[in-house]
Amino acid sequence: MADKEGTAERVVATNRKARHNYTVLDTLEAGLVLTGTEVKSIRQANVNLAEGYAHIKGNEVWLIGVHVSPYKQGTISNVDPLRERKLLLHRKEIRRLLSQTSEKGVTLIPLKIFFKANKAKLLLGICRGKREYDRRHDIAKREAERSIRRMLRR
Repeated sequence: MADKEGTAERVVATNRKARHNYTVLDTLEAGLVLTGTEVKSIRQANVNLAEGYAHIKGNEVWLIGVHVSPYKQGTISNVDPLRERKLLLHRKEIRRLLSQTSEKGVTLIPLKIFFKANKAKLLLGICRGKREYDRRHDIAKREAERSIRRMLRR
């Protein structure tokens, strides 16, 4: 997939549960502060976004609960797989996130990690949690669309 500058974007990991459990209101691209072995491990797609979320502390945004497996060829330079990682955002973007997450039920969820121009990036979603009946409604809608497509094929 290429963006407007023509640089390729290689998706490494996606959070498939995010769109099931949350309604994504807006997305934002952020850089990640990583160590060398973490970058190598992410390149090998050894990352799990399922339990992750982002939190604003002071004027910084931190990624919490994302598991980056230790790099197999790494030695003492491997770090804790669940450590908090700083996200790189502009001050204006952080202020916008702070105002949006001050609403009740709105949280920051990592949607995918990708490489863009050899830099690890994170697509951060500003999300609101879905209720059980919302999820059931989405499933029923998806099933109805499938059955319509099946009927049209015949």
